Amino acid sequence: MITTQPTEILKKTLSLGFIGVGWIGRNRMEVLLRDTNAEALAIAEPSKDNAEEALKSAKNAVLANSPSDLYENEDLDGIVIATPSAMHAQQSIEALKAGKSVFCQKPLGRTATEVSDVVEAAEKADKLLAVDLSYRYTKAFKAVYDIIQNGEIGEIYAADLVFHNAYGPDKEWFYDINKSGGGCVMDLGIHLIDLALWTLDFPEIKEVKSHLYHHGKKLTSSNNEVEDFASVAMTSEKDTTINLQCSWNLSAGKEAIIEARFYGTKGGAAFKNVNGSFYDFKAEKYKGTQTETLVTPPDDWSGRAGVIWADVISQGKGFDRESAEEFIKISKIIDRIYGRE
Repeated sequence: MITTQPTEILKKTLSLGFIGVGWIGRNRMEVLLRDTNAEALAIAEPSKDNAEEALKSAKNAVLANSPSDLYENEDLDGIVIATPSAMHAQQSIEALKAGKSVFCQKPLGRTATEVSDVVEAAEKADKLLAVDLSYRYTKAFKAVYDIIQNGEIGEIYAADLVFHNAYGPDKEWFYDINKSGGGCVMDLGIHLIDLALWTLDFPEIKEVKSHLYHHGKKLTSSNNEVEDFASVAMTSEKDTTINLQCSWNLSAGKEAIIEARFYGTKGGAAFKNVNGSFYDFKAEKYKGTQTETLVTPPDDWSGRAGVIWADVISQGKGFDRESAEEFIKISKIIDRIYGRE
């Protein structure tokens, strides 16, 4: 995925369309309008309340009757998609076929097949495709990534990543496996998989063992329920152990526990949320019993991934093969976790 920092001045004004402006879609739109020279020309949103709220920030935008109106709009450079997961792949493909760059909420697709189809459309159109895997763009995680990449804590042999959310999603479609593609792994675990694989340079994963639960009972492949707790153990080609846990509605004693810890031959490093926050993070470096704090809040990271996407588009760049292949690799791991490889 594209990881350059946003530039202060974009090279061209971008005209963007937005499909879905619920709270996350509206947040991404507001950050793009605030931090880039992009303008919102069109919005497709079935909820009248959401649309009216979005128009408070995008005063010159036109409300479209359907997403098709955005695909057909020749004035749009890109489309931002924040709709239910079942719609992501097809909407992305339609936008790309129409010659628009795409910034999509995760997951890009419910399966690796869907993701591969979107990537193929992006390559054929030579348009930039990005996914809002937002935690890698926090200053705290970037600090952890950098010290691992420059070898400060040696060769990584183990990683433990956790995302426990004391609340479950408030939209019914999250709990319908046909619409969501999966439960807490698809919703939260995808971030953990991305952080682990990105930090370790996307190694081949030779083994995946998963334990998925619904209301405390283990799921099997024949179940149609989505998991609300998952524990996953992976082993890379270099025998690095990667352990993941994620959940909805866990009695964690706080709103959220979000951590990514990496252990190397010369020390350790961690990305951690602060006081149960979904938004505040710190980074730490470990040597034996000593802790060095690398980054502390505040960090206005929400929407940063979209700003970078817009920046790269403004520079005239199209399809990025490296980031596209990362999306496919992540989706293949998720398929293996769900036993549908």
